[in-house]
Amino acid sequence: MAGRIPQEFIDELLGRVDLVEVIEARVPLRKAGREYVACCPFHNEKTPSFTVSPVKQFYHCFGCGAHGNAIGFLLEYEHMEFVEAVEELAAGVGLTVPREAASRRGGPGPDLYAVLERAAGVYREALRAHPAAGRARTYLEARGLDAAVTEDYGLGYAPPGWDHLLGALGADAEGRRRLLAAGLAVARDGGGAYDRFRDRVMFPIRDRRGRTIAFGGRVLGEGTPKYLNSPETPVFHKGRELYGLYEAQRALRRLPRLLVVEGYMDVIALAQHGIRYAVATLGTATTGEHLERIFRVTPEVVFCFDGDRAGRQAAWRALEASLPALRGGRQVGFLFLPEGEDPDTLVRREGGEAFERRIAQCVPLSRFLYEELEGRADTTSMDGRARLVELARPLLARVPEGVFRELLVDGLAERARVERAQARRWLQEGRPPAAPRAPGSGLARVHARSPVRRALALLLHRPGLAAEVGAEPERFRGLERKGIDLLVQLLEMLREHPHLNTAAVLERWRGTEAGRHLERLAAVPLEVPEAGLAQELRDTLAKLEAEGGARAWDRRWAELSAQLAGRLPSEWSEAERQEAQALFARRAARHRGEG
Repeated sequence: MAGRIPQEFIDELLGRVDLVEVIEARVPLRKAGREYVACCPFHNEKTPSFTVSPVKQFYHCFGCGAHGNAIGFLLEYEHMEFVEAVEELAAGVGLTVPREAASRRGGPGPDLYAVLERAAGVYREALRAHPAAGRARTYLEARGLDAAVTEDYGLGYAPPGWDHLLGALGADAEGRRRLLAAGLAVARDGGGAYDRFRDRVMFPIRDRRGRTIAFGGRVLGEGTPKYLNSPETPVFHKGRELYGLYEAQRALRRLPRLLVVEGYMDVIALAQHGIRYAVATLGTATTGEHLERIFRVTPEVVFCFDGDRAGRQAAWRALEASLPALRGGRQVGFLFLPEGEDPDTLVRREGGEAFERRIAQCVPLSRFLYEELEGRADTTSMDGRARLVELARPLLARVPEGVFRELLVDGLAERARVERAQARRWLQEGRPPAAPRAPGSGLARVHARSPVRRALALLLHRPGLAAEVGAEPERFRGLERKGIDLLVQLLEMLREHPHLNTAAVLERWRGTEAGRHLERLAAVPLEVPEAGLAQELRDTLAKLEAEGGARAWDRRWAELSAQLAGRLPSEWSEAERQEAQALFARRAARHRGEG
């Protein structure tokens, strides 16, 4: 199995790749000063807010907040996996991707993708030819599925018995280990293993590259559970994946929207009737990761639920998950079906065109939001309208700043029967006041930040500054400043790898909270003359160091004051008297602004 890509190679790759060329091959760019601009490829806009910095090798959209390096762009724009993006970039600059031996790095174990793909083949063959598969074929025919859609979604059959898959793929100890790691077999308490899926119609779950990563199985007959999913494994995390997304993207080059339904058969029945953009969550509520994955491929999502109480509760949870993602022209709607119906039964009864009309008439998020809130507050009374504002406040606070949030505020003002400005003031209550934004250049905005953040922003703008100003991380260890540990780590990294550019620095923190913080700082427009960058960093670090020393003096003053409390000066030792005089003189000088 191929091993891990060495970090040193990724550093070299990001040093060679030209982000401008990578993006311009996919999105038309226009030169604007030292940077390039375009209308953002990740959300709909008329005025360009997407910028690409050749110096930082970093892109940022001031509209929707998307940002990253060349690898990140391919992950987001082309929907590639990490390794796929690295291979694509390497091919473009004539590099061969090396691999470290998995054993040296404590690799992830067996090639689970290969195991799962072979299992999918075993299940497909069993649906075609196993003696017990007649019931499974009859079930699929009764649900109206033809051979084409069955093949598109790779449906199969797990025969009854405890060892059909084990017999096919787990005849030896290594084969059993692979099946156990892939979640396809279950270990027995007394030793040995047995097939997880038995006498079930099998639905392979595929990732964005079409690789099988897990399965869902629908029982035939009255067994329980009715649907059984694979457990989570190193390649399958149900809170991230959407069943049918790969098939939808393969069927439609540009997705008009995604329709989120609840079950495998809902997805496939809709596809059978020409609605090829349905996906399903995998036995879990919609998560923020689901929403981000959806909005990478389409600006519109419609959640489809039963119209009963449970369905509306599920819809409300989906609404709450959607609020933080509502930016850049994204749309969310809700389709409530007649009680007792699901997409599978309804589309088979009334046909695809009628179901499409239902989708077109879905309830917009804003309407569903206020309908639900008005059901909890009597807006005919003053007290009820106050209650409405209190209910809306935490929800609207989760919506990113932008046009949609402003329109939601308008809707609240109308329902609470107050002026829009008053509604805005009420929503601001309880929130910390926004920091005043300094007018003028990006330099002014960076100066408004703490010295730690300013130092990080400067280093991210030009990592070579660390060596140029001789920034030693030891000078800042132990300072009581928020973010100081991250600054020390960055300085240590740049001392060890002085030739890293901004893109390579950020890549080393990919997927971490610290990485997200650094990416935001890298997006700060730092309009400082190149000749002044080094001095700006020297001054910033000197201020940090001085603050650290001052705090240490203050701590010692507090300790000495406690030590001398209750004693007359004549009772002090000579050393105590001298230290007290020195500390007092230093404090007095600081208050006079002398140091």
